[in-house]
Amino acid sequence: MEKSKKALPIVLASALAATPFVAVPQAYAIEKLDVSADNDGAGKESEYDIKFTLEEDLDSGDTITVEFDDDFDVDKKISKKDISGIDVKRVEVDGNEVIITVDEDFDEGDKISFTIKNGITNPDDKGTYDVSVETENESSDKDKVEIKKSGSSSNNSKSKNDYSVTLSSKAAGDKVSLKLGKISLKGSDELETNSTITVTFPEKGMLPSSIDEDDVKVNGTKAKSVSVSGSSVDIKIPSGADSDDYITLEFDKAAGIENPSSGDKYVIKVKYDGTTYESDTFEITKNGSSSNASDSFTVNLSDPGVGARTSYTFDADFGSKELKEDGELILEFPSSDMVPGILTASDFLINGKAARKATAIGNRVALVAPTGFKATSKVKVEVTYGAWISNPKTAGSYTLKATVSGRTLESKSFSIGGSSVTPTPTNPTNPTTPVPVPNTGINNSTATIALTQNALGKQTGVNVAIKGLGVGLQKQRDFIEIVFPVGYKVPAYIAPANISVNGVGANFVAVRGQNVLIYPSQDIPAATVANIAINPAANIVNPAVKNTYSISVFTSEERGLLFARAVGVGMPSPAQPKPATPTPQQPSTAIPANSASFKVNTASFTLHGKTYPLAVAPYIEGNTTMVPAQFFKEALALTTQWNNTSVAVISGTKVVKFTVGSKTAKVGKTDIQLPTPVVLKNGMPMIPIRTVTDNLGYKVGWAAPSVYVYK
Repeated sequence: MEKSKKALPIVLASALAATPFVAVPQAYAIEKLDVSADNDGAGKESEYDIKFTLEEDLDSGDTITVEFDDDFDVDKKISKKDISGIDVKRVEVDGNEVIITVDEDFDEGDKISFTIKNGITNPDDKGTYDVSVETENESSDKDKVEIKKSGSSSNNSKSKNDYSVTLSSKAAGDKVSLKLGKISLKGSDELETNSTITVTFPEKGMLPSSIDEDDVKVNGTKAKSVSVSGSSVDIKIPSGADSDDYITLEFDKAAGIENPSSGDKYVIKVKYDGTTYESDTFEITKNGSSSNASDSFTVNLSDPGVGARTSYTFDADFGSKELKEDGELILEFPSSDMVPGILTASDFLINGKAARKATAIGNRVALVAPTGFKATSKVKVEVTYGAWISNPKTAGSYTLKATVSGRTLESKSFSIGGSSVTPTPTNPTNPTTPVPVPNTGINNSTATIALTQNALGKQTGVNVAIKGLGVGLQKQRDFIEIVFPVGYKVPAYIAPANISVNGVGANFVAVRGQNVLIYPSQDIPAATVANIAINPAANIVNPAVKNTYSISVFTSEERGLLFARAVGVGMPSPAQPKPATPTPQQPSTAIPANSASFKVNTASFTLHGKTYPLAVAPYIEGNTTMVPAQFFKEALALTTQWNNTSVAVISGTKVVKFTVGSKTAKVGKTDIQLPTPVVLKNGMPMIPIRTVTDNLGYKVGWAAPSVYVYK
């Protein structure tokens, strides 16, 4: 047995040291570039529409560079407000190059469409000029623009106020039906079957990701096809509109078009055969009474008291954005101390059904819609009393945010004030008076944790003697948290009658994995002792393996570990267990305080002294340590998205992407080879840990028997 125990750390250490990455650079070029001028007159300032197709992904923070011929005059003051159609982080001008840093992610094959609205002046002489476009990850392509004699009539010139816009509602955020026209075509233009009409909306957010051709009519006939790209919609002309010298476009409400979320004045542009037609100005009102999708919603609380445990209920309408089965709903609370570290999905109801998953990250709670959930934009959320969400600890006005499919709504302000009105339980018997800590100060070096039973696999009571609290605890609101290490069996529910604090029965007991949260029924002032007695009837069971185990103590009001004590299980003298002697393999340096740690074949991780469950235990495959995608999200607080086929781990602008079943991953735009393929276990993708840590700037260490990760 001793030989077997020593073999595992050696395998683990060698697995963590292996980093067999091979980068395979590839070259790509953009496709189907189309550059068109709004005004092609020589010496005239013009808007420029740029369209092309990506051959490689373009991530937020990457750049698109548009280079105009030297004869163009490019204003140095072009800014992101002069770019429409895509989300822009910043714009720089270098000579005749306009360098646009995007603020959204695009995938290979996406059509990019945007407009440079101001700052470009055409050459003074007529002729044909080049405009080239490239991205950070793809080489350039060029298109030619014909500039005509100054003052001449241009096929591309726009005529303002060419047609009317009719909306079913003018309220901000509403889903609407929409009619454009009648638009009289210029000159001898007539519609031709299979030709394209492009409609450019003032904001990308007005459009869904796709529109069905059944929901769009051209001159009363169903469109042949419809495609959405950025803020533009390309419509193929059906045979029923062939040879017409006008355009009337109708979008049904089912198309999913949504009014801008801000009240303002807007125009819509329609382009056909090189000519751009601009609509009359239409106004959207911010607080329209007919709005179906309001930017704000009302939050109802069961208890508005300061620091009180409470339920939260609200109804929100996300307009064109729908929450679907297995989709994610993000709740953002005013502060992180309102949210317990571990949540139970059944405590969160979405349209009356329990969420499939609930995860806490700081002040954010990520909920996954349950299996069989019917897709809808209207969502009713109930955060039950059992979720143990508490109010802010300072009186004032607060808001709650909710996000679905990238659309974030913010609630109306709700007030927190007064004091908690949590019901008081039956008066306890035999209360004891807290004993002051000696004047020498608070010192928990002599604090103790003792088991009433140290036999393997047996129920045990636990007695915790805290010598002094640095910060006092308020009854029924604050808690003492006892963290049992992996190996102990902690029941999902413990009756308050089975735990006492200073001789008084607990007000409430919450169990979160291996953590037991004890809410006292009486105030415990600072610098006083707190004796916690957990009865064997609480059904906490000792580990089945003989060893020394560390039990940790925290409180809700103090940062960091209060103290931890080793207890011996299966040893002859449980009252005085011998401290574990460091093995030669253990490092002499301290483990970083900000590290998250885990053990191979143990389905949990530890962060700041607290233990949290993992869906699947980490394991070793060959020489590679595999961890669940959940670890990066919950232990390292990295933005992590996964499903049964793919995983993305994001840190700032860096993205590592995996495909289930594949040995190839992407770091940014570069393909790398993995030592072993990503696999799916119990619905959770298992990832080679070093691929993520080495590429996102994290370090991995080992202190037998734990692996720890830190930055």
